Order: sequence, then structure tokens, then C-alpha cells
Amino acid sequence: MALALAGFVLATPAVAEEPHVAPIKELVTSKLKPALNDPKIIAAIKAQNEANQNLGQSDVDALDTEWRSEVEAGGGEMMDKSLNSPASGYLKTVRDGAGGLITEVFVMDAHGLNVAQSDPTSDYWQGDEAKWQKTYGSGADTVFVDEIEQDESTQMLQSQASFTIVDPDTGKPIGAATVGINLDMLDL
Repeated sequence: MALALAGFVLATPAVAEEPHVAPIKELVTSKLKPALNDPKIIAAIKAQNEANQNLGQSDVDALDTEWRSEVEAGGGEMMDKSLNSPASGYLKTVRDGAGGLITEVFVMDAHGLNVAQSDPTSDYWQGDEAKWQKTYGSGADTVFVDEIEQDESTQMLQSQASFTIVDPDTGKPIGAATVGINLDMLDL
């Protein structure tokens, strides 16, 4: 962006990238995208996209409300089915295999609804959040790295990396993934 002032063009200074962004983007490119391009994950996203292709916003809201009520109750049929799926099992192995670097992993469909997750999420619909809005509709190579947050219970510094998941056969976006990164374990 540039400002014009009395015939002069003043360039606005580039905003410096936060120090955690580059190493997280490298982790996404080198490890996370390949890991989440697993056939179990691709098949689960495609199946949910097919099943949910005719959902309207009121349907999405109803699913999100049901999920949130099950979270408050400590579980339920919808959560159990999702958390015990083969795709969620795979995401748990990705999280566990990272030795503490990854705090959570979840994938979303074309509506921004959870498909699978390593840990329960507080809501089912991510489509109203930056993690989905800044990835799914923004192209196959999009990576969004969120701000640093400190977990109150563990005092761990963490950030979330979100990125588009594409169909390996067509190259078209089919969903998105979000991965929580423990910054205390990442070389910054």
C-alpha cells in the first residue's frame, strides 16, 4: 500500500513477520502437509463433503449447537463417533508421534465443519473463524499462522498453523487443517 501526498508517493513500510511464523510455515511444508495428505484423511474429508453437500447455514448451526452441548456434557454420540473414527485415530498418532511439538490436530470439510480431530474441539463449526476463512477459500498453498498464545493451565506458548487440504487427484481444495504447535519446542 502506498500513500500519495502532494504528488509524492510514500511507500508504507513492510510489516515484519513475527519470529514464529517462518519456522512454523517450514514445519507445515516439510512435515504437516505430507502427513495430512494421508489417504484416510483425504477419504474422510471427501466422504463428509459428499454427505454434507446440501447443508444450509441452519443445518450447520444445529450441528454446532449439538456438538457444543455434548462438550458441556462431557461427551455424547456425535463426539464419540467423530473422536473414534479411523481419521481421528490417525490424527492422534500424528500428534503423539511429534513428541510434544504438536498439541492438537483437526481437519475440516468444505463447510468448515470438523471431520476428524486428535482432541475434542470446543465447537464443531470452524467456518466462522480465521483458521478456515484464511485457508480453504484462499488456494491450495495457503498457510495461516495465528498469533502466539499462552495456555493458562500449562503455561506453554503455542500457535496454530492452518492450511488448505487438496484432493491429490485434482489439486482442488477439499478442506483445511489446523495444528497446534508448542512453541517451547520449536527453534525460534
